[in-house]
Parts: sequence; C-alpha cells; structure tokens
Amino acid sequence: MNLVDLWLTRSLSMCLLLQSFVLMILCFHSASMCPKGCLCSSSGGLNVTCSNANLKEIPRDLPPETVLLYLDSNQITSIPNEIFKDLHQLRVLNLSKNGIEFIDEHAFKGVAETLQTLDLSDNRIQSVHKNAFNNLKARARIANNPWHCDCTLQQVLRSMASNHETAHNVICKTSVLDEHAGRPFINAANDADLCNLPKKTTDYAMLVTMFGWFTMVISYVVYYVRQNQEDARRHLEYLKSLPSRQKKADEPDDISTVV
Repeated sequence: MNLVDLWLTRSLSMCLLLQSFVLMILCFHSASMCPKGCLCSSSGGLNVTCSNANLKEIPRDLPPETVLLYLDSNQITSIPNEIFKDLHQLRVLNLSKNGIEFIDEHAFKGVAETLQTLDLSDNRIQSVHKNAFNNLKARARIANNPWHCDCTLQQVLRSMASNHETAHNVICKTSVLDEHAGRPFINAANDADLCNLPKKTTDYAMLVTMFGWFTMVISYVVYYVRQNQEDARRHLEYLKSLPSRQKKADEPDDISTVV
C-alpha cells in the first residue's frame, strides 16, 4: 500500500505540474500575440485594450479569441474590408473618438452576427456604403458624426437591428434637403422619403423642361401668325396704293375708226 500511495502522490504532483505548465504556456501565448501598444487580459474571454495607443490603423495581428476589443481614442481613419473576419468570438467593438471617415462595404464581415455592441461615435463619418451594416445585430452607437442625410443613410439605418434608437441619435450635418440640416435624422425621415427625392426631382425637371418647350412653340406660333398678318396688311396697303382708272360711259374709245 505504501508503494501505491507513493505512486498516487507522485502522479498527482505530476498532474498539477503539467497543468501549471500548460496554463503558463497558454498565458505566454496570449501575451505574445497581443498587438504592439495594446494590453491583453483574460476575464470572461480575451480582452484587448488598445485605447490611446496612437494607432493610425486597426492592427492586423489581433488574437482570434478576442472577445472585447477597445480601439478608442486613436488616429484611425478607415475600417478596411474584412479586417475583423477572424474574430469569431468578438462581442464588443469600440472605435469611438478616432478620425474615421471611410467604412468599406464588407468592413464587419465575419463579426456582424456575433457583435453585441459597436461604438462608432465621435468620428468623422459622413456616409457609408448601403451594405456596410448588413446583418449587423449589435446595438450601434453612431452619434456625433457629421452625417449627410440622404437615401443611402436611410437604407443603412433601416438595415440595422436597433435602427429606431440609432436614428434618434443621428443629427444631419448636411442633407439632400437643406431644411433638414441640423435636425435629427428621424425627423427628416418622417417628413419625406429621402429615397424618392431623386425621382421627384427628375419629374419636376422634366415638367419644367416640357413647359419651357411648350412656351417656346406657342411663342413661335404667335410670332409667326402676327408676322403673317403684318405682311398681309402691308401687301393690302400696297395694292390699295396702286393707281386705277375706271372708263366712263361717254368717253370715246382711244382708237378711232377711219371712214
């Protein structure tokens, strides 16, 4: 029994040692994969914090097991296509307080279904591709951006799960309708369907053009008629001015007969 106890004790010690070694390797692996300038920690999943790191672009070496990603307060200006496609566990993405102006069509491909929170507030976004937020299930924060309110933005907000709440927080910096500038997008959308404006504008333009042509034709016809009347009047006056003699009944013939 002593031999068995000794074997069990050594086996348990070896198991504990092996477990500690594996945990150490995993921790070292996670730390070694942490992007430069970022801090990585494990708390309910891998948290990657890159706030205030003077980043000019989104790191491309983000750990695939990232759950929370903080990229706020940097100098990032764009979100490229499929930049997060390998982060299948990503739930929170904070890109606020950057200088983001461009979001590519497939920027959130691969994480649209898993994201729960997306923060794009306090950037320089004026417009995005109409499919940029397709299938996005996250609660999005896009306030404090110089949005241009038009049909594309209307389509974008309608495609988002929390569109009503998000639309309330969007202020139109500029708009296809000047009277909507400086107003919440939700008010602009309630006043007019921004996706029908181009068609209506085209219809009005065609109507004005047709009216212009019609006016020109009528003017030409009136001018032509008046000009003909003037020519006819002048011709009549000319005819009246010609000398005419009527032969009197007792006036002898110009030619006399010689008897």
